[in-house]
Amino acid sequence: MDIVEDGPQAGVEIIKDKLFWINHKGGYTADELVKPKDKLEDQTVRKIIQFARELSDQIARFKVHTMSDLAALDQLVAEQYGFVKAGNKGKGNRTYMSYDGLLRVTVQVAEFMDFGPELQIAKALIDECLTEWSADSRPEIQTIVTRAFNTDQEGKVNRSEILMLLKLDISDARWLKAMDAIRDAQRPRSSKEYVRFAMRESVSVDWTAITVDMARA
Repeated sequence: MDIVEDGPQAGVEIIKDKLFWINHKGGYTADELVKPKDKLEDQTVRKIIQFARELSDQIARFKVHTMSDLAALDQLVAEQYGFVKAGNKGKGNRTYMSYDGLLRVTVQVAEFMDFGPELQIAKALIDECLTEWSADSRPEIQTIVTRAFNTDQEGKVNRSEILMLLKLDISDARWLKAMDAIRDAQRPRSSKEYVRFAMRESVSVDWTAITVDMARA
């Protein structure tokens, strides 16, 4: 059995000098039984995926070079202020500009966070408050609480809405304990840096984004 691995024949095998297509069940379909439209679809998909993989690899290399260049710049800036540390690189959100103000590179850091069991205690305390306040509590507070503890499609609570609760000016002792529980429940999981690029024709016009999706590179 000779297996054809590369080129336009990928996805087929030669068995005893006869061409077979590998089907979605892992079996073999004789070439003469495969419809022309299915052959064309297969060829088109493989062509597109090949370009997509090459572009993905290129973007991944570009991301590595970009972050390396920015880290070197951060280190140089740090040294000018007497802060010298091996491997130093910028942390947090930051923006880099060309001297003429027409080109911009922005690094944004997204923090990903989970919540521990303290969150359930916070919810119980908040529910107690809402039950007692039901007659005269503001509807917007109830709406915020409902949104905060509604899970999304992945079963995760709404982090931004949970943190919104911390901003409410409520002096009830149980509410304050609930807010402490929310703070204690926060579990930093990971962070990810997003690099965004923009340019403009002059300093008096709006920025135009240069779209390069490196989030998944």
